[in-house]
Amino acid sequence: ESFLQILDEPLEDGVPSFRNGKKQKGHAQVPWYFAGGLVLFWVMLFFAVVKPLFYRLPEPLTLEDIPKGGFIAERAQTNLYDFDAIGTKVVGSDNNEIKTVQFLLKEINLIKDNMNTELFDMEVDLQYAYGAYVKWNLVNMYQGIQNIAVKLTPKGSTSKNWVLINSHFDSQPTSPSTGDDGHMVVSILEVLRVMSSGNQSFDHPIVFLFNGSEENSLQASHGFIAHHRWAPNCKVLINLDAAGSGGREITFQTGPNYPWLVELYKKSAKHYFSTVMAEEIFQTGLVPSYTDFDIFVEYGNLIGLDVGQCINGFVYHTKYDRFDVIPRAALQNTGDNLLSLARSLSNSTEMRDLSANPNGTTIFFDVLGLYFIKYSVSTGEKLNYAVAAAAILLVYLSLLRTASVSKESKEKVLGWFVLVLVLQVIALVLAVGLPIAMAYGLDKYGFSLSYFSTPSLLIGLYSCPSLIGLALPSFIYLKLQNNKKVSFAQQVQLALHGHAIVLAILVIALTYYGIRTTYIITWTLIFYVIPLALNLLTTLHDRGFSWTGILKVIQVAPFLYNSYLCYTFIVIFIPMMGRYGLDTNPDLYIGGLTALGTVFSMGFLILLVNMSRRSGFVLLGLLAVTAFSVYAATSTGLGFPYRAKTNVQRVPYLQVRRVFYEFDGTVSKDESGYLFNFQDRHGPKPLIDAGVKLDGLVSMASDCSKYMYCGVPLYDHRWVESMEVNMWLPRETTVYTPGEPILELLNRTVLPDGQTLRLEFNLTCTDHTSIFIQPEADVEVTGWSFLTEYISTLTAPYHIYYSYGIDKTPLNFYVELKKPDGDFQVQTVQIGISAQYMSSEGDEEAIAFSKTFPDFSVTIQWPAFYKRFIY
Repeated sequence: ESFLQILDEPLEDGVPSFRNGKKQKGHAQVPWYFAGGLVLFWVMLFFAVVKPLFYRLPEPLTLEDIPKGGFIAERAQTNLYDFDAIGTKVVGSDNNEIKTVQFLLKEINLIKDNMNTELFDMEVDLQYAYGAYVKWNLVNMYQGIQNIAVKLTPKGSTSKNWVLINSHFDSQPTSPSTGDDGHMVVSILEVLRVMSSGNQSFDHPIVFLFNGSEENSLQASHGFIAHHRWAPNCKVLINLDAAGSGGREITFQTGPNYPWLVELYKKSAKHYFSTVMAEEIFQTGLVPSYTDFDIFVEYGNLIGLDVGQCINGFVYHTKYDRFDVIPRAALQNTGDNLLSLARSLSNSTEMRDLSANPNGTTIFFDVLGLYFIKYSVSTGEKLNYAVAAAAILLVYLSLLRTASVSKESKEKVLGWFVLVLVLQVIALVLAVGLPIAMAYGLDKYGFSLSYFSTPSLLIGLYSCPSLIGLALPSFIYLKLQNNKKVSFAQQVQLALHGHAIVLAILVIALTYYGIRTTYIITWTLIFYVIPLALNLLTTLHDRGFSWTGILKVIQVAPFLYNSYLCYTFIVIFIPMMGRYGLDTNPDLYIGGLTALGTVFSMGFLILLVNMSRRSGFVLLGLLAVTAFSVYAATSTGLGFPYRAKTNVQRVPYLQVRRVFYEFDGTVSKDESGYLFNFQDRHGPKPLIDAGVKLDGLVSMASDCSKYMYCGVPLYDHRWVESMEVNMWLPRETTVYTPGEPILELLNRTVLPDGQTLRLEFNLTCTDHTSIFIQPEADVEVTGWSFLTEYISTLTAPYHIYYSYGIDKTPLNFYVELKKPDGDFQVQTVQIGISAQYMSSEGDEEAIAFSKTFPDFSVTIQWPAFYKRFIY
């Protein structure tokens, strides 16, 4: 009976209520099906408007459009086909250092041959870069890394401030890199082609940089900005990268601290896609990627725009990043924006004297790709506080109006509202807490990432619980309260007022802490303040549910924007969850993101279901959708995360041979196995379930506690960061490698102070090699041939990540070790050499093993050799 009482609602004016047998006045409610229809309307609006606009691409131009002087996607696509055909382009490989360089130089020379020589001069420079820098707690050292730089200069230009447009042509192992970053490489080629052959001159020279080592710890960008003769004049940057393939590119970093760049983007971009939220998220480190933009800013003090592909990140850094996943229209989208931005920057008056431009940060965002809004942070702060204050003031005036109309004291109305406000705080907690609880529950029982291939499950798993949390407190309150004077319509309005005050408080708090993304809540609140003001200025406020008419119309705007923004980050982040690490529950991020998107999109609208006579059935319907989604996620194939080719599980591992040499030169360990760096929450379980023989797979935690860097050939800083959760599968037969690193001790000298030992080495190794150095407890590294700033700021063990491109000369280096007692007849230092042979598939046994992996996975693997020496 109590359940029926909760579900029962007062009916039309003068109709007896089942709850108390008395007539309820002033709250004529709409039919029961209104509430369900209301929810379905907004869902349909999302699929009819938001998704099509999100995936919208321009009509690509063909060779017939060349006279128009625009970006010709057909030509860029032809270049992309040739780029893809080269295959993988790992630094040091022939594909990268010879074939790709030759391909680019050929295309650039063809462009130069067709240049408008009356307007432009063109210089082409092939740089061999050598250098080192400290990043990610290691020394990044490079030798013979190649950059192709093209300078396009207008005749008669005397400008000393140049534009730099950068992309990279190298790839990760196993990936042809057609999206990352071939898409951007051919876009730059076409922009160079169009600008150099056209009749539109400009003021400031442009350097088009095709860098040959971005995937390898961003080394080529450092090589250019630190050592190239053109670097001192490069002042403003457009950096082009990718974490996906085949869609619109997002501008996710600006400046830093130069608002005119955002203004230029607003005036110049043809297809807007940018938000300050992306910038703030990227700069927190939540995105497991890095770009050359950071190197140019840190080491060259450049400013600019960081632009990247972000859709279909499932193929990122895999063998499926191919030509066939990139539509021609995507190239047109990138090209239109890049060409317009390049022309605008190279003609901008701000480039003449960069120091004269005002500094500061900006709030910016596109609206469904159709409009672009920007304003300064100071303006944003004023707007935020003003909107929050207006919301509080108008809600207060509404409460006074309600008290007047209902002939109730304002104190009582305010008292009731305080209760409603508390309930709306609870509602917000539930709206976020229920999805988080769902994320914990699914992960606990091994069902995280169920949305990885079926993102529609997010609606039931996280959106519906969030909607239930938003609506439940006010639903219960409105069923149980027994207020005779305040109309039911006004009581529903009090619930919406409560939500508005909660948002106003959030706006004030987040603005105080300097969060620019607060604009989302501010604009959501604006579109509640406007209808509330209009209702107060008319009689609609006091005429039953008439006040909802204007509200529903105006709420279309925040719903469309907030659902668009939420969908943007869901599309970006879901693929990233497949490489977020074994020790992280990805559902917490996706569940929280979906919940917040639901709150901001539907926070006011879901409360309107209380207008219906049987609004309880909407909650039951949401609960039913949640239950069905949980069932689908846990008991059907829909919830299995992976799909062949399109949504694969990444399985990086190394075919390892490791040999430990003791102080006397004897070998204490010589063993082989496979070192796995599982990238998502499920780790080896789906592979074991699919029949892959992983018997004997063990954690590396024990070895990590005993040996320097776990005693294995860790590849780069990401492998180092995850070394304790890596896993080892022993192998009985010795792993074959195409070669092995040879560390030769050339000289062993005790320096005149009697306390310092100098060891000089020659290292013959592969193009991707790490040197690990661990002095004994009573020994200090006081000098070496690497960057001295590293040993002066960080503690042992030390990591030198060394790569070479076209120059394969062996590496000579020395280490100076200080030992207070001067006794060097005992061991003083351990040196580990980690050599990666990325161009090899491995021996027959390793190849056979790789073929046992299911088609829903993609292996990223190669042989590696580790040697540990003691001196």
